[in-house]
Amino acid sequence: MNLDRREFVTGALAGAGLLATGGLETLAQPSTDPFQMRRLGKTGIKVSLIGLGTGMSGFNRQSNHTRMGQPKFTKLVQHAYNRGVRLFDCADIYGTHGYLAEALQGVPRKSYAISTKIWYHQGGIPETDRPEPKVFVERFLKELKTEYIDLVLLHCMQTGDWQSRMQQQMEGLELLKQQKVIRAHGISIHNLDAMRAAVDAKWVDSCHVRINAYGDSMDDRDPEKVVPVIKDLARAGKGVIGMKLAGEGRYRNAPEKRLASVRYALATGAVTSMVIGCETPEEVDDFAAITRQALQG
Repeated sequence: MNLDRREFVTGALAGAGLLATGGLETLAQPSTDPFQMRRLGKTGIKVSLIGLGTGMSGFNRQSNHTRMGQPKFTKLVQHAYNRGVRLFDCADIYGTHGYLAEALQGVPRKSYAISTKIWYHQGGIPETDRPEPKVFVERFLKELKTEYIDLVLLHCMQTGDWQSRMQQQMEGLELLKQQKVIRAHGISIHNLDAMRAAVDAKWVDSCHVRINAYGDSMDDRDPEKVVPVIKDLARAGKGVIGMKLAGEGRYRNAPEKRLASVRYALATGAVTSMVIGCETPEEVDDFAAITRQALQG
């Protein structure tokens, strides 16, 4: 048989069950690597299954991560990168853009992805003005010392009518995407109606969604109401990044709950990456170990 390499690889992947189907990726022989690289929806961005959040207890450009100081933050980030983390999650309200830039100085930019978020609510950041996205993103680029940002989200969408309210901001981010200043855009979801609205929103490339096995800090206290909508997001081709898997820190001393939540998220078949705001290298290792255990069944 005269098959070129592309045809051979495509056939082999299909035979092994490794091709994406309906927005959800299936693996006949799933990898148990917690740092495996995965496709973020249709964005073309690849992220690690485990991501590092940088905004634990974050507000007004302060968080546990800024409060630990640059040396400890750098040690944390470099440990995560060396283990295999390739997604670092920021937000304007966390205040960690500059910290992350310093921690990743000298690391090849194309080897990792950055997500960040624009805050349009009152409070949360020192300034009272909420300018167009271009103004925010230009500042983010300087703080992060990068020429582009992989994913920029509208932070904390809480109502089902967010598209009509944020139309101008959506148009501004789309222009930045066309200019290749950002690679993708979307929303960070904090409400079930907002999540439902995102399913059919063509503008949304990727979402941050809150998911754990117990309903803590989730968009609805009943996870069984949330999971079907998360699956709908994935089927619609959206990237799905899970957050609050440790119940916003509630399960720090409850490894059985952390394991149950990771298993729960993975069982949806819809979550591309999981972000936890680890505060020590040991917590990164623990998150990796739990994820590996969950992947093993």
